[in-house]
Formats: sequence, structure tokens, C-alpha cells
Amino acid sequence: MSLFSVDFKVRDYELDMQGIVNNSVYFNYLEHARHEFLLAKGVDFAALARDKVNLVVVRSEMDYKASLTSGDNFQVTVQFEQISKLKFGFRQQVIRSADQKLMLDALVIGAAINAQGRPFVPDLLALLGQ
Repeated sequence: MSLFSVDFKVRDYELDMQGIVNNSVYFNYLEHARHEFLLAKGVDFAALARDKVNLVVVRSEMDYKASLTSGDNFQVTVQFEQISKLKFGFRQQVIRSADQKLMLDALVIGAAINAQGRPFVPDLLALLGQ
């Protein structure tokens, strides 16, 4: 399976007082890349929500390796893995384009919740592992 990635560029309003990307902004980068990954696999996140199937994050682990700064170009990679019967994970990395330096290493664990608020295994999870 090839590694999925999305290209980004740091915007000035994402910086904190130290002139680096604020740690909370990385959550947005990772989420956008996951949604693009899902779309590329034929899974429409918004359509799922309308159908009362909600993919939710239950845990995030992020290891900050280095800081992005204003104007940096970078990629966010996404790799799907099954964690357990009911949980799935997205291994993600933020890599600076200029030198391919690893800036952040993450594991985001999710689950699918049905209309009754209970975890379940939707058929679409089989698509993600392909």
C-alpha cells in the first residue's frame, strides 16, 4: 500500500508568540489529511455523519520532533491500521519539504459510532485497509 500524503504551507496566523506553529494547530493539519485520505478511499466523512455514522477520535498521541515556522512547506502522511475489533488508527507524520525532516510523529485512534451512540464496525473500514 502506498503512503498517502497531503501538501501544506504554514500560514502566519498559525504561529505562536515564539514564531513557531502552535502545538494545537497540528491537530488541524492531521485532521485535514485524514479527511482527504478518507475521500481518496471513497469515504465521504460528511455523508457518513448525515447517515448517523460518526467517526470519532478516541485518543491522540503526538511526538513533537521539531518546529515548523512561517512559510514552511510540508506534507502530512496518513497510513491506516486496524487497532482492535472496534478501533482503528491513523499513523501520521508531518515532514518538512525542504529537507524531509520529521517534525511530528502521531497516532490517532478512532472508532465508528452508530445513531444510538454505540461503537460498531461499518463496512467501510474494509475499504480503508486496502
